[in-house]
Amino acid sequence: MHRLPFRPLDGLLLLDKPAGLSSNAALQRVRKHFRADKAGHTGSLDPLATGLLPICFGEATKVAGLMLGARKAYETEARLGVVTDTDDADGQVLRERPVPLLDAHAVERVLKRYIGRISQRPPIYSALKQGGEPLYAKARRGEIVEVAEREVDVHALELLSINGASLRLRITCGSGTYVRSLVRDIGEDLGCGAHVVALRRLWAEPFRTPTMITLDEIEAIDRSSERGLAALDSLLMPVESALADWPRLNLSEAEVLKLGHGQSLAGLDAANGLMAAFAPSGRAVGLVEGRDGVVHPQRLFRWAAAS
Repeated sequence: MHRLPFRPLDGLLLLDKPAGLSSNAALQRVRKHFRADKAGHTGSLDPLATGLLPICFGEATKVAGLMLGARKAYETEARLGVVTDTDDADGQVLRERPVPLLDAHAVERVLKRYIGRISQRPPIYSALKQGGEPLYAKARRGEIVEVAEREVDVHALELLSINGASLRLRITCGSGTYVRSLVRDIGEDLGCGAHVVALRRLWAEPFRTPTMITLDEIEAIDRSSERGLAALDSLLMPVESALADWPRLNLSEAEVLKLGHGQSLAGLDAANGLMAAFAPSGRAVGLVEGRDGVVHPQRLFRWAAAS
C-alpha cells in the first residue's frame, strides 16, 4: 500500500499502550500511522505495562517535559513469594519463599509505611542512565550495577484485593516512582518477596479521566477509513489540553506579537514562576516565566511569531 509522506502535525493522542511493546516501539508505530514528522511521549511504561501513554506530536513535544513530572495513578497485581531480577514477570527468578498467611489488616499496616515521601532504589533493569548509558544495558551485559536510593512521593496506596499469593494495589504517585520497586519492597516487608505480574497506568495529570485509543483501533482506522488522515486527526487533542493545570496568563494581540519576537513584557500583573500564555483567541502561544513583574518567553509555539 502506498504510504503518504510524513507531515507537520500538532496535538496529543492518549494511547492505551498494549502489553509486550516498549513505549518507544509503541510511539514509532503511532507516528507512522499518523505520518507525523515529529513525535515524543511523556514517560515510559515498561513493556509488561498497559495504559495511558500520552503521545505528543509537533509543537506539543515542547510541553512534554511538563507532563513527565506529573502525578500518575496505576493498578498493579503483585505475585508474592517470588523475587525476580527485573522485579517483574519478564525477569528471571532469583528466589522463592513461602507466603505467610496474610489478611487485609496485616497488608495495610505494611502499605502505610510507603505512603508519603519515601526512599526508593530503582530497578537495575530500568531506563535510568548511568554514565550516559541506560542501566538495563549494563545489567544485560552482566555488569554489577549499583543504584543509589532516591526520594519519591507516594500520595495514595490502596489494597484492592488479596487472593492467595496475589495482591492487587492502586497507587497514586509522583514523578520518578517505580511501581516495581514499590512492590519489591512491600514484598520484603511482608517476609516473602514479590514481583509485578501486571501493571496499568490509569491516568496522568492533567488527564485524570482519559479517553484512550488502542493501537489496534488506530491501525483499523488507518486501514479502512475512507476519510484517510482526517479520521486519525480527529482523535487528537489540542496542544492546550496539556496546559490545563498550569497558571494561565491572558495576553493582548500586541503582547503576543512582542512575545513572539522574543521580547519580554513588563507592566503585567503576573505572578512569579512558569505560566501558560494565551492569545485573545484562546489559543496557547507557549510557556513564559514571570520574574519580578516581568514576563519572559521560555518555550513558544511556532505560531506565536506569526500572530
